Amino acid sequence: MVAPEREAPAALTEREIESGHRLAGAMFTLGKQQASLAHRMSKGGGVDRSTIILLKTLVMHGPSRSSELATAVYSDPSTVSRQVAALVRDGLVERRADPEDGRASVLAPTDSGLAMLAEQRKRMGLALAQVVKQWDPDDVARFLELFERFVADHERALPMLMNECVKARSEGEN
Repeated sequence: MVAPEREAPAALTEREIESGHRLAGAMFTLGKQQASLAHRMSKGGGVDRSTIILLKTLVMHGPSRSSELATAVYSDPSTVSRQVAALVRDGLVERRADPEDGRASVLAPTDSGLAMLAEQRKRMGLALAQVVKQWDPDDVARFLELFERFVADHERALPMLMNECVKARSEGEN
């Protein structure tokens, strides 16, 4: 089978390239801050980041097979399987018979998982509200509008971004 030809990306201007570099820098810094926060949360009796990601994904997508969950969170199935086992053990997720195939099971958040997720969302919302408390309300509204748009566009572009990063790494190894 011949791989489909990809459309060549449009040429970027210097300004667009600089914007990409600035975005990458800001995302790296935010990612570092989020990793630090996640580490602190998991060590300080809080909730592990992977727990939040998996529960939110199950809420968004509905009951899912473990393999579907792994695909949805862009993770390795064996990693997700281990994480799910801990969530089931902790009573945050339950296995149910798959309505389409009784031999298989789907994962769904429990009431405890939903309550924990709601509490975490409340706490994070209050903490982030403090970050922008001094901002002009119109600036907050515009930032949220643009940030939500960026996140949606980033999600759509994620497969391409992953391919480009892998391609760049493999080209560097040659």
